[in-house]
Amino acid sequence: MKSEIANKLDQQFKVEVLSAGEGVTETPIDRISPDARSSDLRGALAAARERYSGQRIAGIVLLSDGADTGSSSASPSSGDDADVPVFAVGLGAPAVTKDREVLGVSVGDPALSDSNVELSATFVSHGFGDAPVEVRVTENGRPVHIRKLTPRDGVPYTERFRVAPRQDVASVYSVELNADPAELTDGNNKYAVLVRPPGRARRLLLVEGAPGYEHSFVKRAWLRDRGLEVDSVVRKGTNDRGEETYYVQAMKGRANSLAAGYPSSRDILFNYDLIILANVEGGLLTRDQLALTSDFVAERGGGLLMLGSRSLAPDGLSRTPLEELMPVEASDRVGRATVSSAAALGLNRVSLTPDGERHPVMQLGATLDEARKEWSIVPPLGASTALGEAKPGASVLAITNGPGGRARPLVAVQRYGHGRTMVFAGEASWRWRMMLPSNNKTYETFWRQAGRWLAAGAPEPIALTLPSPAAGSTGRLDVDVRDAGFRALPDVTVLMHMVDSTGARRDLQPIADPTVAGRHSASFRADHSGLFRVEAEVRRGNDRLGSAVDWMLVGGADRELTDPRLNADVLRRLATDSGGALLATNELDQLSRRLAQSVARAADAPRRERQLWHTPWAFLLIIGILSVEWGLRRRWGLR
Repeated sequence: MKSEIANKLDQQFKVEVLSAGEGVTETPIDRISPDARSSDLRGALAAARERYSGQRIAGIVLLSDGADTGSSSASPSSGDDADVPVFAVGLGAPAVTKDREVLGVSVGDPALSDSNVELSATFVSHGFGDAPVEVRVTENGRPVHIRKLTPRDGVPYTERFRVAPRQDVASVYSVELNADPAELTDGNNKYAVLVRPPGRARRLLLVEGAPGYEHSFVKRAWLRDRGLEVDSVVRKGTNDRGEETYYVQAMKGRANSLAAGYPSSRDILFNYDLIILANVEGGLLTRDQLALTSDFVAERGGGLLMLGSRSLAPDGLSRTPLEELMPVEASDRVGRATVSSAAALGLNRVSLTPDGERHPVMQLGATLDEARKEWSIVPPLGASTALGEAKPGASVLAITNGPGGRARPLVAVQRYGHGRTMVFAGEASWRWRMMLPSNNKTYETFWRQAGRWLAAGAPEPIALTLPSPAAGSTGRLDVDVRDAGFRALPDVTVLMHMVDSTGARRDLQPIADPTVAGRHSASFRADHSGLFRVEAEVRRGNDRLGSAVDWMLVGGADRELTDPRLNADVLRRLATDSGGALLATNELDQLSRRLAQSVARAADAPRRERQLWHTPWAFLLIIGILSVEWGLRRRWGLR
């Protein structure tokens, strides 16, 4: 087809052949092959227009299957682009005949340092009916799961696995479908994802009100987790001088900063990853401390957990700036009664929602069925606080049944700014510990996973942000440099390098990003697939201010072979936006006529009017006149 089109156009036009993949290059027509590792169609069209800028061309003929895997934001119809019409010719079949594909793989947040993590893989099979297929999951090349699945033809299917990532280094998990010789391609049968190690222990600040039965058990569960460090503050009362006094339990080096109670300093509070307000009355924190807590979540990216009837009551936190951070409305439509002795009435049993069945906080078993079974035997809570509906973007993970069978949110979460928030509306969850067999770990697992998940998203003051690029593509690495209060640090030097799996090191040249305070960015090219370790060091003069280390997986999936069919919608949009058209393979005879018509339209088009002062010559003329005037004034002694 390539030669056929070129031969027809050579008789009437001067034709130049370009190949587009990671870039645009002039290539002999007999050497063009579909072996590029990415297809940036918009970027290729913009590059072609730039290549022939100032020349009159009839149009661009684009031969493609419509797979656009580039990241270019160039618009095909911006500026003078409408003068260069695109005539797209679609290649490939609009429907897949026989093919199996791994559509995507996701890994839940690591919950406990010694627990499993849920890995979800979504597959689709076309043209094989109900024939079974073997699925393999590998960890750093070592098989950990092999299953036989029987997906419905053409219907995406999700399978869940439990994996145990390493704690010291990054792990790469690959999900692969057994290839069949009849498949259109086996390049989309494999998908890999990166799981980072948990890193340092997360720092929790527990502010305890009264009564303290609930959070005393919760604190005990967290203290037994080696991945968590818990500092707690309890208000004791006033001394002889009328000053508030506090009982503090904290890690060495942090107790003194909590002697006056809840921190009022941004640098001290932002040193934590998670704040827990347990049975805290609304008047315990000042307005400035409440505002600082809101900034802790929104700007620092920390977590906030609110629990206990006093925290969630009308005179608790619901009428403070923290009400906005609650994932659910602070009140429901039928009042806010707190049910006591509900267990005797068969109330306050726990049920997972569909969101809760998938969320890492609620995972109690290796499979979904095991998790449902474990939650079904959990004793009812002693009480629950009636809260309202979930806010937009929030998720209710578990519900409990109040009076009249009315469902109430029990566990709800949401993202707020850069951080995460959660409410637990139950009372006496310690029943899960006291009323179940001693070997049952439901209580400890739930609270430890809640603490881990809420704190996991909190970044370090010096933090790397890395992409997941395709092999052969270019990308950008970002490092945000902030002080202890998460304010941008100016006048620093950032050194950065990356090391691949063979140990080869490449130094990068980060520069300050003028659009984001404190951010430094470096561009790179991913020459090959594999796992890369990226390190950044921040210095000011001879002083080393800190460093950051992270991992990046290149080529986890071949995006070029995702959904291997003709994507006519993409080609049609690129063509029509430029004034061209999408042509089928049986319409190639129209190509010469359409190109000739575009040349005629360009010749007949009226000249564009441009404001004179918008040209560089006008700018130079004005500068020249001012310079002459200045020179004459100096010569004549005028001011």
